[in-house]
Amino acid sequence: MKIALLSDIHANLRALQACLAHAAAQGAGRLAVLGDLVGYGAQPAEVVRRIRGLAGDGAIVLKGNHDGYAVAPPGQAHSLDQSGAAWTRERLDPEALDFLAALPLTATVDAALLVHASADAPERWYYVDNEHRAEACLDAACLNPAVRYVFCGHVHEQALFFRGAGQGLMRFAPTPGVPIPVPPHRRWLATVGSVGQPRDGDTRAMYALFDTDRAELTFHRVAYDHLAAAADVRAAGLPGHFAARLEAGL
Repeated sequence: MKIALLSDIHANLRALQACLAHAAAQGAGRLAVLGDLVGYGAQPAEVVRRIRGLAGDGAIVLKGNHDGYAVAPPGQAHSLDQSGAAWTRERLDPEALDFLAALPLTATVDAALLVHASADAPERWYYVDNEHRAEACLDAACLNPAVRYVFCGHVHEQALFFRGAGQGLMRFAPTPGVPIPVPPHRRWLATVGSVGQPRDGDTRAMYALFDTDRAELTFHRVAYDHLAAAADVRAAGLPGHFAARLEAGL
């Protein structure tokens, strides 16, 4: 089975549609959405509606920090992450808010643990963006001996960590479209990147495809009309730097 791993859609319907179409063309038989359906982007209602439909068809959907902000916006935004939460909430109907509120923080499928942030404290939204954080995440996940893989979002970049000959984890920078063998005799952790707001200088959307039968992981980049998505953000009256991020991939 091929599982498409999507995360950090951030209310970017254009990027979501492009990744879903690409995953279908690659033969994905199941979808997993690792949180942050909303935040930053101009189409929160449309994205949540689409993901609710996918969940009804069997997709796994997790909660991210922005989904929590939309359900309960902070009284005063103290970070870029929290700005726009009230705007997002106003555009979601009660059913959409109930859907976001009920999402779990983690899920398991086969030998994989899925989580938006880090498995050692999912509710604290740690960024798994270096070997130290990856080791804490992987160690917590592997308290369950059946877990061989951990797939995370939140970071907005694609990376693969594995335990080498020594005790520490090693980081590997994947090449888009090239399958990577991930045999289960080792334990692996991947950050699958962001569908709706890449931050590595490349404007293309990101997702990953896990082939459970072949034990292969492929990181993908998908071109979409990112300039139109940025124009959507500006037309919605959201902060201009949200649009600038889409235009630059930063």
